[in-house]
Amino acid sequence: MIITLRDGKKEFLEKVTPYYVALNISESLAKNAVAALVDGNLVDLTYDITKDCTLEILTFKDELGKQVYRHTAAHILAHAVKSIYPTCKLAIGPSIENGFYYDFDFKTPITQDDLNKIETEMSKIIKANFPIAKVESTKKAAVSEIEKSGEIYKIEILNEIPDKETVTFYKQGSFSDLCKGPHLMSTGKVKAFKLTNLAGAYWRGSEKNKMLTRIYGTAFDKKADLEEYLLAVEEAKKRDHNKIGRDLGIFMTESNIGQGLPILMPKGAKIIQIMQRFVEDEEEKRGYLITKTPLMAKNNLYKISGHWDHYRDKMFVMGKEGVDEEVYALRPMTCPFQYMIFKNGLKSYRDLPVRYSETATLFRNESSGEMHGLIRIRQFTLSDGHIICAPNQLEEEFKNAIDLVYYLLDSLGLRDDVTYRFSKWDKNDKEKYIDDEKAWIDTQNKMRQILNGLKIDYYEADGEAAFYGPKLDVQIKNVFGKEDTIITLQIDFANADRFDMSYIDEDGDKKRPYIIHRSSIGCYERTLALLIEKYAGALPLWLAPTQVQIISLTDRTIENVKTLQKQLRGLNIRAEIDIRSEKVGYKIREAQVNKIPYMVIIGDKEAEGNTIAVRGRKSGDLGVMKIEDFISLVQNETESKSNLN
Repeated sequence: MIITLRDGKKEFLEKVTPYYVALNISESLAKNAVAALVDGNLVDLTYDITKDCTLEILTFKDELGKQVYRHTAAHILAHAVKSIYPTCKLAIGPSIENGFYYDFDFKTPITQDDLNKIETEMSKIIKANFPIAKVESTKKAAVSEIEKSGEIYKIEILNEIPDKETVTFYKQGSFSDLCKGPHLMSTGKVKAFKLTNLAGAYWRGSEKNKMLTRIYGTAFDKKADLEEYLLAVEEAKKRDHNKIGRDLGIFMTESNIGQGLPILMPKGAKIIQIMQRFVEDEEEKRGYLITKTPLMAKNNLYKISGHWDHYRDKMFVMGKEGVDEEVYALRPMTCPFQYMIFKNGLKSYRDLPVRYSETATLFRNESSGEMHGLIRIRQFTLSDGHIICAPNQLEEEFKNAIDLVYYLLDSLGLRDDVTYRFSKWDKNDKEKYIDDEKAWIDTQNKMRQILNGLKIDYYEADGEAAFYGPKLDVQIKNVFGKEDTIITLQIDFANADRFDMSYIDEDGDKKRPYIIHRSSIGCYERTLALLIEKYAGALPLWLAPTQVQIISLTDRTIENVKTLQKQLRGLNIRAEIDIRSEKVGYKIREAQVNKIPYMVIIGDKEAEGNTIAVRGRKSGDLGVMKIEDFISLVQNETESKSNLN
């Protein structure tokens, strides 16, 4: 039997396990091994190899190895919880990026303080070093066994498994869990772990189901790496926009208003306004025509676009079909509205391309478990737009849209933080996607050709496309490593037909245009959240809601402070004043806490000489300046959109 490894081949006379092969190579590899790939299939180290194959031994350094390691940690968590709380019911416990979680249905709710008790029990299970064994069963026998235990969530999972399929459990000590695996060979292989958080999570992510308790944790193969990770998480918390944004008075939430509906306070509204004006002015320079369309429409419109069939669960609907004469829905996008503008009047090839843009308030019915601060919300503002063009204009228009994205990302300082995902369809998912294989293949090939021509370093992802066409998603991670889409550009092959959109070409023939869906800065609220986290609240001068804080040293200079504020505001420099009867050091510290880029102090000496004492947020004391010199400094820094201060 020939086994092909990464760096050669080995011959064995009888069946072997991946662990035995690893031991045959070196004791060190066997010690560090966590799982294996046999002919590309992820398996336990105890898997029987009985024929020629390729074999890859996985360690914690491999991404799949980390997943197996942390999945085992999730089982140890479930084992510990069942030992302490035998009446609780088990749901699911997968590995996730940077860790794992397990969902439980507790008879009596637990709190964050209970995590220490659970960690202690997990340590006992790890110290016991229980062997972890895979046990196979028929579905019928598995259902019978689990029904005795009353594990209702496991029964629901089992009922979805085909009757003839083999069911697998993983057993460690007295604990057994329904699971496909694979897992480590024993509980003692987990060297370092930490339970990190407690949260609520609906069973299967649906608000129609019961709210369960989700316990999060992480695990590493070295204690030092765990400590380094936990330190990084603590540092990330300091940059969390949910904390900084509230502390700085940028946004707030109110339970009486609702989840996913944040309130932008004056500072937050000002930042959004600055970005919005910047984007709209830049789009106008690039030939975009601004539109303003309704926030809702009859469902007839969404039936034409396909959203009613493919996106209805994410929409806020008013009325019921068959009951109400007219059913309306809040718009989740502006596409069909802007198509109607294009259709208003005959278009010729000379009119193309048409570039529509809109700062659009949109509504999407996100589930409560998905929402997070300003990053994922139910009402948001999108720099939306659609380019309607002839086929021979598609590549150039897509490139121009990318150029706009690059420019805005550079201006925000986010260009180096993003990655690019080419999101494609899944031909097996007939419910999610328009069923037109030829159109999908043709459009995806066109987009790939454009992306390659632009030399964009992208990766491909099946099943992430919009229902009507492939996308280039600009991806970014928040401080906790959670990835989201910040900007997207899509090629639509379906809606021109659906909406009967056409133009007259050079020969007088009626033709269908291409449609590019694009956002330029993405969702303003999400972008704001990411900017808060990137700069830890200390936004670049051009974005700062207050650019200058003018501080009076004595009551005698209050009028000078007010006069300077009026002068700066007249030059579109955002200036606030602090004329309280407090010590100047206190006023400066408060301005620094509020992340204000520049502090200007006016005392008797400065008032007499028509000068100001200037401090920078980062640079500290900049000395005494003439007012006109300071104005030039602020204007130049604002214009250049630098992040010097």
